[in-house]
Amino acid sequence: MEASSPDRPASKAGVFVTAFRNRSLLRIEIAWLVFSGAEWGVWLALNVWAYINGGAAAVSLIVLVQLVPCIFFSPYVGAVTDRARAGRVLFIGLLVIGVTMGGLAVAMAYGTPRALVFVLAPVMNLALSIPRPAQAALLPSVVRSPLELTAANVVTGWMENASVFLGPVLTGVLLGLGGPALAAGVLAACTLAAAFLMIGISGPRSLKGPGEAVSLTAEVRAGVATVWREPAARTLVGVMGSQYIVMGALDILCVVLAITTLDMGQSGAGYLDSAFGVGGLLGAAVTVTLVARRRLAPALIAAALTTAAALLVLGVFPTVIGAFVLLGVAGLGRDVFDVTSRILLQRAAPSQVLGQVFALVESLMAAGLAIGAILAPLLVGLSGAPAALVGTALLSVVLVAIAWRRLHTIDDSADVPQVEIQLLRAIPIFSPLPAPALEGLARALVPVEAAAGTTLVTEGEPGDCFYAIADGRVRVSKGGREVATLGRGQGFGEIALIQDVPRTATVVALTDVSLYSLEKEPFVLALTGHAPAARAADDLVAQRLAELESI
Repeated sequence: MEASSPDRPASKAGVFVTAFRNRSLLRIEIAWLVFSGAEWGVWLALNVWAYINGGAAAVSLIVLVQLVPCIFFSPYVGAVTDRARAGRVLFIGLLVIGVTMGGLAVAMAYGTPRALVFVLAPVMNLALSIPRPAQAALLPSVVRSPLELTAANVVTGWMENASVFLGPVLTGVLLGLGGPALAAGVLAACTLAAAFLMIGISGPRSLKGPGEAVSLTAEVRAGVATVWREPAARTLVGVMGSQYIVMGALDILCVVLAITTLDMGQSGAGYLDSAFGVGGLLGAAVTVTLVARRRLAPALIAAALTTAAALLVLGVFPTVIGAFVLLGVAGLGRDVFDVTSRILLQRAAPSQVLGQVFALVESLMAAGLAIGAILAPLLVGLSGAPAALVGTALLSVVLVAIAWRRLHTIDDSADVPQVEIQLLRAIPIFSPLPAPALEGLARALVPVEAAAGTTLVTEGEPGDCFYAIADGRVRVSKGGREVATLGRGQGFGEIALIQDVPRTATVVALTDVSLYSLEKEPFVLALTGHAPAARAADDLVAQRLAELESI
């Protein structure tokens, strides 16, 4: 696959080509666009229904009713994602969302009992927390390189921003034609179509063996403990969740700002939300520059501070034109923040609990939105909407400042070893592994330099590591007779590790060689945890043993 230079940003078209050359990614991203649009649309439809039937108090109630269950139960969704195949979890999640949306459509159409809507809404919203962790865990297993993973995340960001327009626009048309019930029914059909796209993309098997079954609660606790032990993952999860306090407050402040401060009327709130969405689309263009970049934490910090600065200026100088421009800037910063944080977390989090990590983020996002929704009215009541915007911006800066030191150095632990990954991908037994597993192995490699004539492996000795050849050539011999010569992109030492036997041959450097050694434990765990790689390893061992026996 052609890739952009790490030092040169990819073009917009190049990002799409990189992501959509992979058919599975294409289907996932289309399903993601449909899901994101339906998520925005059904939120709007429910709020309109609640306002018609109970005013502002009913809107607040239905928002909290939807968010509270996610705070407590989203981590369990992640545990299921890591226990099952992520693609199947994504399919089931979309299916449940579609079915519950259909149930809401029926309940809103018939109007009795109204309480049924308040029962189905939290069920649907909890189901809405399934796709994000499942999709985040699925992407690394279907991509073929870290570059493709980054491109896929960038495209995901674009899809989410496009949905900011498509979902509300479609919902607005449907609300005008037949009210909330029609809107919910059409969105349900769209979501079921997205579920259909996921058929056949199951994702990798769980890395947990049959003897490792534990309760979901214990698994959630273990996942939280894992995140807590990983400083980079812990910081990213905390920062991602905390920034949603700002988003929760902004949802309400846009309404108050439009109606009470700028005299734009009720429709003005929608226009301001659209400005935020336009900024997100512009931010999508900026995220093109993230593809193949090794260091992303500076972009994450800059994005969060850009959003905060825009809100701060808007609070100090609240004008109609300024609101559109500055909310667009805030949306731009928000999109770049979302993409960079997602990529960094996929790099930093252990792959075996990736779904759980993103489910924890989903839980903290819901908590942040709820806190922001409670905080904003308090700030407005104390000093008005402009001052509330200033307070929200300062809160965002404080949250970033708390994590500043850790964020500033986070790339040191989440940096991608591109050269080592590409070397491992060239070796047949590693090429079937998903990108996160390859990256984990690449981090475990130890560079070794040897002069021509050096004996690297001696027949009959215990085997403790595998060697990958980065440069130079080596000779393999058994009983003094040459068996093969190996060069860059090849490796040796796998037989002793896989079969737990002494070295079956002697390997001597024919030229000066650059190697990477990989200890036995990560080597064996990687291959035994991934069926295609295990089969490739068995085939290679059989081939090598046949060569040795033919002497």
